Amino acid sequence: MQRLALFDLDQTLIDLDAAFLLWAEEFAEQHRLGRKGVHHLIRLNRNGLPHRELFFAKVRERFKLSAPAVSLWAAYRRRMPHLVECRPEVLTGLAELRAAGWRVGIITNGTADNQLGKLRRTGLAEAVDGYAVSGVEGIRKPDLGLFEIAAQRCGMLPGEGGWMIGDNLLADIGGGRAAGLRTVWIDHGGRPGEEHPADHVVSDVIEAIALLHEHGERRRGCRP
Repeated sequence: MQRLALFDLDQTLIDLDAAFLLWAEEFAEQHRLGRKGVHHLIRLNRNGLPHRELFFAKVRERFKLSAPAVSLWAAYRRRMPHLVECRPEVLTGLAELRAAGWRVGIITNGTADNQLGKLRRTGLAEAVDGYAVSGVEGIRKPDLGLFEIAAQRCGMLPGEGGWMIGDNLLADIGGGRAAGLRTVWIDHGGRPGEEHPADHVVSDVIEAIALLHEHGERRRGCRP
């Protein structure tokens, strides 16, 4: 198996929930929604709406805002890259993987402006060998094609194995397995007892990076 590690972005390499809270507080202050408004935005976000445009349509309706939903969504995409952070230890962990001979990539769903902005402002764009963004490529995880693009961007061969690390059981774990990758599920504890097909389960991406190092050393020790 080739030393390829593909990572999801949101809720894997970066804490999107923390950034969303900052955005919600700013948005509520801007529109004078108060603390109840912040709590409503957080609850609505947790409902898992399939698309942000629908989220902002509901926000506009709930708070009787004059701006169109598409304008609210566009403003969100412009602001979010300035609010997300990647912990220094995560950037260090990715660098250590690459130093150990791994090719490291990011594969993420989302609009081009939002996701590319996050990658560039957090330093993750320079911390990996390549990345694939659904909004750029026109296909989304779990589509096999996005995994193939990400592997190729890292200079590796699609279908020759590697690892996928992410928090979404369908997009990351299901998609990764379909692409012939071993998988590590980042379980944030929201679904206790949930059945899953992942090869490993961890609670944080740092644990996942340590796991990859462990497997890499084990394979090296098996060489004749």
